[in-house]
Amino acid sequence: MTHASGKYADFEGLREKAIALRREGLSRRQIRDRLLVDNNDILNRLLQGEPAPEWTKRPRAKDDLRAKARELRLQGMTYDQIQVELGCSKGSISLWVRDLPKPTPSRSTIEQARLAGRMRWDHELAVRDEARQRTKARAKEEIGNLTDRELLLIGVALYWSEGAKDKPYDRRENLTFVNSDPGMIEVYLAWLAVVGVTPDRICFRVMIHETADVEAAERYWAELVGIDTSALRKTTLKRHNPKTSRRNTGEAYRGCLVIRVAQGAELYRRVEGWWRGMVEQAQLRLR
Repeated sequence: MTHASGKYADFEGLREKAIALRREGLSRRQIRDRLLVDNNDILNRLLQGEPAPEWTKRPRAKDDLRAKARELRLQGMTYDQIQVELGCSKGSISLWVRDLPKPTPSRSTIEQARLAGRMRWDHELAVRDEARQRTKARAKEEIGNLTDRELLLIGVALYWSEGAKDKPYDRRENLTFVNSDPGMIEVYLAWLAVVGVTPDRICFRVMIHETADVEAAERYWAELVGIDTSALRKTTLKRHNPKTSRRNTGEAYRGCLVIRVAQGAELYRRVEGWWRGMVEQAQLRLR
């Protein structure tokens, strides 16, 4: 047999070599490179009737998914339910299971639609929550190590938004900070250390509704700040008003922790000065 190029004139001899290489376990690419055959049609004819070695037979990527879809269909699941379970398209599911009997509805059409919708929404919520957690984790890493100056500025802003402040009609030049967020409390205590407040000048007191578990709250706050409950000042109890509807109830409700710095008038004045300086610097940026 001859060919226009004359390159494969000895076709039968070339075919014998190709088959021998195939039986040795070589792939099509390896045979092509070994015999210098750059024409796929010729290569197909050289290997015609000769099965490929087992190692070259790669399974289809969706075989496992298809088998699972068929299994779920036999269990009575709808296309929507299989889609939520496997995350594949309904078009693929239809092709994979179209030879199987349609499941007998165990619920009304409306109930099935509601169930499918709820399953899809639950899946969407899980995906969104995962994305939120990734964003928070990345943001946390961006903070890195805080310098004393950075913590100083953070603490001043924190106190000025949450702490007690002096008023012309109510002179209060002392440092009193009240909060229910344990993270806020820990940042504030770290700031007090940076500005030179020693532990012996810090007083703690719990403020909570009288209907809550007062003793549990006292234990929680004392453990958070590293003191014994006996070191807490007398707890302030808020009277219960049956006409109001509070949401801060249950085991997670622990009231607030009041932190007061003894002999804190001078430090309060410095805090007010620091805050005014920060405001002026912000104003300059806005101009």
